[in-house]
Amino acid sequence: MKVGLFIDTFYPMVDGVVKVVDNYARRLAKKCEVAVFCPAVKGYNPEQDKEFPYQIVRCTSLSVPGQDYSLPLPLADPAFNLPLAKSGLDIVHIHSPFAVGMAGVFYAKIHQVPVVGTLHSQYRQDFERTFKLEPTVKMALNTLMMTFNSCDECWAVNGAIKDLYVNEYGLTTPCDVVLNATDHVPVDDQAAAAARVNSRYGIAPGETVLLFVGRLNFQKNLDFTARALKILKDRGEHFKMIFAGQGQDEKQLVELVNELGLTGDVVFTGLVGGREELQDLYSRAKLFLFPSLYDANSLVQIEAACQGTPTIFLKGSRTSATVQDGVNGFIVEPTEEAFAYKIQEILHDDALYNRISKAAREQLYLDWDTVVDGVYNRYQDHIARNAEKPTLEDRLKQVFLPDVDKEN
Repeated sequence: MKVGLFIDTFYPMVDGVVKVVDNYARRLAKKCEVAVFCPAVKGYNPEQDKEFPYQIVRCTSLSVPGQDYSLPLPLADPAFNLPLAKSGLDIVHIHSPFAVGMAGVFYAKIHQVPVVGTLHSQYRQDFERTFKLEPTVKMALNTLMMTFNSCDECWAVNGAIKDLYVNEYGLTTPCDVVLNATDHVPVDDQAAAAARVNSRYGIAPGETVLLFVGRLNFQKNLDFTARALKILKDRGEHFKMIFAGQGQDEKQLVELVNELGLTGDVVFTGLVGGREELQDLYSRAKLFLFPSLYDANSLVQIEAACQGTPTIFLKGSRTSATVQDGVNGFIVEPTEEAFAYKIQEILHDDALYNRISKAAREQLYLDWDTVVDGVYNRYQDHIARNAEKPTLEDRLKQVFLPDVDKEN
């Protein structure tokens, strides 16, 4: 089996979708041939691409001022199109609906192979910020839905995202839910992990740690988080908040933290690249704060659950769809006061915390090996069903030479 994974950004740019594709590709490469088709983003190194256990085929791209992402140009790049044309893919799996994803769908239609699309994001929010005018937003949304509706099947990262695409975005392609997972494992020694974090970031033993991991972007409601922490501090709580990551709004977030008088209560780690270091952070944290209304289903909430660290979400967020409030996580009203009060409640109720912590690890932690085994079987089913369909040659014969087979 030859599998092509198509995505409109890739390493060294890091986000949840990039990590999903990498985890798919690494595990699929143990079972079949895999190629990732993606853009040549700023800072990428062709020699480092060779170190991956799967093939990477990149197209040229243009940097977009003020944005983390680049604009891929696959149609204008022979160095991308020639390897794609010669790839002999048996199945295409697109993880974004833009230029590179469209190239994947186009290949699948020309070569009559099945194509699957994963619904990772709430694109309308991005379009509303970018285009402002509703007619332009609708036009952009309709264009990307043409790509997804050209797939044989779409996979949503949770039930809430499936409902969003079917009921609001106009998805007509058959859709199923395929959950995300993590490559993290529970730390062996929590005390040792805590000691490493304390030493690295100057945190006192026994101090309450709250955590966010991800891109430092106000789309993820990080200013909301900072203001909620101010309320929490004013109510007499002592804590150390860790923001782990980088992003376009990092400077503004630092300034806001300073304005709120939280400088001594907050740690900015910068980019944390190693899995072991991230596992230590999740293990050291009491709670993972994730009030994002932007994310569809973030890997970080699964990484936190792996260490038994519960997450607090906002009511109405799509990314909280896999969580049951008061069972394996917390969902609160979307106000800074409610968020702060819930944190305080949890910090003072050990029985509640221990129960939710245990359930988070048992019910929300899911590993990539399990998920990709299921994905591989789904690919095989799609390829088998596709083999039973009449080819383009067969269909043309039925139209123009309907009596040939009867005569033979």
